[in-house]
Order: sequence, then C-alpha cells, then structure tokens
Amino acid sequence: MKRCFYEILGLQRSASTEEIRKAYKREALKYHPDRNPDDDAAEAKFKEVNGAYQVLSDEQKRTVYDQFGHSGLEGGAMGDGDVGDMFSQMQDLFSEMFSGGFGFGGAGRQRGRQRKGQDIQVQQRLTLVEAAFGCKREVTIHAPAPCADCDGTGAKSGTKPEPCAQCRGQGQVSSARGFVMFTSPCPKCRGQGMVIKTPCKTCNGDAYVQRSRSVVVAFPAGIDSNQRLRVPGQGMAAPNVPSGDLYVDVDVEENPRFERDGADLVTKVPVAFTEAALGATVKMPALSPEGLVYTDLEIPPGTHAGAVLTLKNQGIPRLDGRGRGALVAVIEVEVPHTLTATARTLLEQLDAELRPHAEARRDIGVVAPQAPQGGDAEAAPGGKATGRAAGS
Repeated sequence: MKRCFYEILGLQRSASTEEIRKAYKREALKYHPDRNPDDDAAEAKFKEVNGAYQVLSDEQKRTVYDQFGHSGLEGGAMGDGDVGDMFSQMQDLFSEMFSGGFGFGGAGRQRGRQRKGQDIQVQQRLTLVEAAFGCKREVTIHAPAPCADCDGTGAKSGTKPEPCAQCRGQGQVSSARGFVMFTSPCPKCRGQGMVIKTPCKTCNGDAYVQRSRSVVVAFPAGIDSNQRLRVPGQGMAAPNVPSGDLYVDVDVEENPRFERDGADLVTKVPVAFTEAALGATVKMPALSPEGLVYTDLEIPPGTHAGAVLTLKNQGIPRLDGRGRGALVAVIEVEVPHTLTATARTLLEQLDAELRPHAEARRDIGVVAPQAPQGGDAEAAPGGKATGRAAGS
C-alpha cells in the first residue's frame, strides 16, 4: 500500500502551494543521498518525498489525487517519481537556497530564481557612550553595484547576452552516475546560462563596478560588542530583484574608566584611608548621554579596600528597554607614600591607640571580624547615593 502523499510531506489536505513547497524542501534535504550516503532507507524516503511533491505541486495532478487517490494516477508513473524529474526539482531547490551569483538580468536557471541581491557585512566601532545611549552613524560601504552603462547586463550598449548553446541557457549541465543525477556549472558559460559576445567596456563584461556609498544606521541604546544589526534593502543591488540587506557588526571601544559587564558599569573609586575608616561622601564617575558626569557615593565607616558598592539604575540602558543596569564602585583605599610631620604624628598617635588591640587578638588567636564587604547604595540617576556596607 502506498502512503498518502500528504502524510509523506507532513501536511493537511488543505495545505497551500507555499506550504507544500516548504514541506518538500524540508523533507528532501533531510533524506537527500548526499546527506545520507549508503543509507537505503533514506534513499527510498527521498524517492517517496519527490513522488509526493510531483503530484501535490501540480494542480491538475493534485485534483485527480484528491478525488481518486493513487488509483487515479496509475499508468502515469508518477507515484515513485521519475529520476529526471527528481533531479530537476532538487536542482531548483538547491539553486534557490544556495545561489549567490550576480549577472545579467534573468540569465540562467539559477539567476532566474534569484530572489534578491547579495547581503553585505561591515563592522562599525562605537564609543561606550554611543553604545550605551544609542546613536546614528554614517556607515560607508564599498561594494559592487550594477554598471550604469550596460544596465547590469555586462554586454555593450545596443547588444545583449545570448543563451549558452551548450547548456541551453540553464547554466548547468547534468550527468548520470548509476541511478543518481549530478549537476555542475556549465564550463562554457561558467554557470551563467548566457554568453556575452561584445562585453561592456566600462565593466569588462562583469555587469558590476565597485562603488562607495554611505548609509545612516541607527544604533539602539544598550547595544554591545559582537551584536549585529540588520538594515533591510541596503545590501548589493541586482537587476530586476530587490537589493540585499546590510549587516552591521558592532565593536565597542574599551573605556579607561569603566568596564562593562552586560548592563552594569564597573569602575574603581580611590578613597583616602581616613574616608574609608570614618566614612565619607565622595564623587564617583558615571555616564550620561552627554558623556562623563559625577555622582555622589556614600562610603560607610569601616569600608576596606576591595569593597563593592552598587548604585542601582545608573548603568547601561538595557537593550530591551527595561530600565538600566547598575553602577558598581570597587573601592581602592589609598595609603600615602610620603607623610608630613603633622600627619606622621597623628598616625603614630592612632597606631598607639589601635596596635594593642590588634596584638591582643593575635596573641590569643582571635581573628578580627571581617571588614565591611560592601552593600547596595541606591540613588536616583544623578542623585546622592546612600548605602549600607554588609556587616555594618
């Protein structure tokens, strides 16, 4: 018993022409002999898929099949699919999926199915501020464009390309190896399907010339390195089809003050020993659309070197528009290298006060309590941050 053609392609009987085509492409690629070498089961399914598509893609055959089933097709050798038809359909399929050439308008089977021009990929470097808050940049593209003198045909004005006699304008020649058909580009026209007897002098018959142009690209707030933007219709142009797309790969410059961690900004904040011990309000760097600004950071008493304080909603705007990350301050306690006489006297007095307690703890093996490790400091953007160090 032959399987239902709709079942073979995984379709409902109400499937549209486009749904049938998509299902065929999916199943044919899955069971293609090149992907399943020496697999008899895959080869059988490949034939089955092609047989089903030959019927369902033809309105007349589909109507007969819908009314009478397999019996209505008997005698037409359509059920298992003719090898030549299989090759023709697979050739169309792979030409559509993998063709990337350009040339004369409508030349060749591959070119005739070209849906759009080729895509272009470029890289654009942004500053941290531009990436954080978004910007518009003019991106210069150097890419081939259809020759204006020959209208993208490659042939001298007043002439036009002619179909290749060897491949009859198909751009491909086929040969049989056993029961499998193989295809390769036509050696005479190099896969173009057309030949040019009198080339255009401007483009030397290539149909394209190198040109530069500028495209204004809008980069959204929160974009980061290794992310890509797609600009529809700004890729390479091609005759009689829409232009391809432009893909812009983003590279964000390193910033000497900040290190980015997703939507968070991390920066080092140096404080004096006395500020760390007694507590203080200090200015720390932050980012705004205008560039570098400063905001208040509350240093809790007893803060030690390496403590981390966090200011919420003052980091990088999130790409999805859901607020901003945090501004993270890593505390660096500065120890003076030189001292004035007064400073030395004061430190000696402080040492006389603190050292006995430290020595006593060392003598009895008591470990001093951990110094504050930092905590969350909250502030509205641009406002004064207040916080509480962990353990305080």
